[in-house]
Amino acid sequence: MKLELMNLVAAAALAVGLAAGTARAADRDIVDTAVAAGDFKTLATALTAAGLVDTLKGPGPFTVFAPTDAAFAALPAGTVEKLLKPENKDQLAAVLTYHVVPGKVMAADVVKMSEAKTVNGASLKISTTGEKVMINDTATVAKADISASNGVIHVIDTVLLPPTK
Repeated sequence: MKLELMNLVAAAALAVGLAAGTARAADRDIVDTAVAAGDFKTLATALTAAGLVDTLKGPGPFTVFAPTDAAFAALPAGTVEKLLKPENKDQLAAVLTYHVVPGKVMAADVVKMSEAKTVNGASLKISTTGEKVMINDTATVAKADISASNGVIHVIDTVLLPPTK
């Protein structure tokens, strides 16, 4: 009986902790949520270099398909360094805004879509096979519905490159 009571107390404490963690994440904006997650250092650096931090800290709402540090590392050697140079700020901004869709689009809505127009002006192709959601047939949504105070983040495993004009 004592063991059951201890298990019940532990389960309740865990549930309260998880609920508090979710509430804290939703209190942060998209930028702060991404930084707190720890897997988006390159994205945060790029947002700063492109001058987009204030925009994504704004009221939104925004949906961000956020590539992880590993996704940036998978780009050809020198690509990130080249994009981060001040003379390439417009090109970097074009790449980053191609990852942002206006509005808060949760996973339940994403799976019903075939495309989504980005802040960049170009559209992303969205396809679903079973539980797997693909963006432009190259990026897989690894984790969805990370809520932020001004939108939602969907983690992707590949950096999306906008179509050339």
